[in-house]
Amino acid sequence: MARTRIRDLIANPRVAAALTLGFASGLPYNLSDSTLQAWLATLNMDIKTIGWLTLIGAPYAFKFLWAPILDRYALPFLGRRRGWMLVLQVVLAGLIALLGLQAPSEAIYAVAAIGLLIAFFSATQDIVIDAYRADTLRPEERGVGSTATQVGYRVATWIAGALALIFSDVIGWRNTYLLMAALMGATVLLTWWAPEPERVAQPPRTLVAAVVDPLREFLSRPGAWSLLGLIVLYKFGDAFALKLVTAFLIKGVGFTALEVGAISKTVVIILTLLGTFAGGVLLARLGLYRSLLIFGILQALTNLLYALLAATGKSTLLMVIALGFDNFAGGMGAAAFVAFLMALCDARFSAFQYALLSALASVARNFLGPPAAYLVDAVGWSTFFTVTFFTAIPGLLVLVLLRRQVDRLDAQDPL
Repeated sequence: MARTRIRDLIANPRVAAALTLGFASGLPYNLSDSTLQAWLATLNMDIKTIGWLTLIGAPYAFKFLWAPILDRYALPFLGRRRGWMLVLQVVLAGLIALLGLQAPSEAIYAVAAIGLLIAFFSATQDIVIDAYRADTLRPEERGVGSTATQVGYRVATWIAGALALIFSDVIGWRNTYLLMAALMGATVLLTWWAPEPERVAQPPRTLVAAVVDPLREFLSRPGAWSLLGLIVLYKFGDAFALKLVTAFLIKGVGFTALEVGAISKTVVIILTLLGTFAGGVLLARLGLYRSLLIFGILQALTNLLYALLAATGKSTLLMVIALGFDNFAGGMGAAAFVAFLMALCDARFSAFQYALLSALASVARNFLGPPAAYLVDAVGWSTFFTVTFFTAIPGLLVLVLLRRQVDRLDAQDPL
């Protein structure tokens, strides 16, 4: 089965597009999030300032507000989705270059403003990419397509994280961001080569219908509100723990940016990719419910390894173990969770519905930075990571209560 999936990943143009566009999605997000966080940490900015600056990722939580525009209107080239993607990628390349030209110690507000714009246009690109993937992949391709998306995204994470941190030590942060901007500009080729969907759903007739109809369709499903609660809570503990992990490794434990880039980020990408592939294979064998449950439990347990690292102090071996297990489990969980979100979408409203669902899923990731920073300041890193373990439990309990709904969703094509 694994051999077949790898062959599909290479040969299937729809899955290949999910892979390459996952890369285009991951690059700008990380440059305005964890990599920017590392840049600020190397300048010795205090943890509270870094925590507040994590709020520049807020557009990811609100992207559903303008998603109906992208469902209703299309640009006059490259189809309903790809035209938007190409334009947004050009804009993002320019903004990343502009961010690299700033001096955070002297212009922190300019850095925050540009970072916010990157997050806004990156979130908008994600709306279109997610809708394109939901429109394009056949039901039987969702598992491997989810895996492909995560692989592309994680490769971009490694480049925007590990390589960027390594390059920053050699060529400086400005040149590093200019290099990343050029790479972002090259993603327009991925969009140009991506295939059009086999089924082209008719867009909503009006902008009002683009908002009302998808909400009505989703909320009319059995257990809709409970499913929304599961989406919010499932990765809550994981997101809470990881929000400040780069600052933790540099400021909390004492690793340098070069060590974080060369060791931790490399471990992250390798183990996440392995976890993503394992998650895709196990998803087909275990089904959606059991995959979400097992992977969610593993994600929660790995938070305790960070607590152990904080209590032990600087240890390269323990850092590798903590990051390795955490990202292997996170890769498996992401593969199952993305497949879950895709299965919930109706092709007529995929931009709005996926944007809304993924925005709900990202609430913890986008808004827990300041609370996490203040909690760390009050109780220390070790206690903080222990607390994050317990915050993962409610999501697992909701999943258990919704087993029938998840099994029903796994057994049919909602489209």
